[in-house]
Amino acid sequence: MVGQAPETVGETDVMPKQEVSHPEKKTPTGAYSAGVLMEGWLFISGQGPLDYATGSVVKGTIQEETKRTLEHVGKVLKAAGAGFEDVVRCTCYLADIRDFDAFNQVYGEVFRGIRPARTTVQAVLWGGIKIEIDAIAYAGQKSPSRSAP
Repeated sequence: MVGQAPETVGETDVMPKQEVSHPEKKTPTGAYSAGVLMEGWLFISGQGPLDYATGSVVKGTIQEETKRTLEHVGKVLKAAGAGFEDVVRCTCYLADIRDFDAFNQVYGEVFRGIRPARTTVQAVLWGGIKIEIDAIAYAGQKSPSRSAP
């Protein structure tokens, strides 16, 4: 869900920062927004393999956790009026870098064509999850909150 009208500052229309919520999130999971939209750019916070109805971790293989994590990224994209084709940058955090090949296979099934720039690193992740992904997308031409010129 996205919403706020443009503000006028002087003679320039400025789109204020807007929160983009995960449509399934029912339980707080931290002091952050699922996404922030500003001037057409969507910044998606790290998503992981969670059940957003309960806030609990859904553990599985790296392939299962990657699929669930990318589904959450997709839901935030959709809430902002964007899609995977609009993603320009991802940072992927793996609990075990040896999972890279299996993770990369699932990731590659979602991102086709011109793939986003990406960095993948090993990190200590909360709750025993195997993966977390954050993303940046351009939603300017598709965002429901942006009016056509």
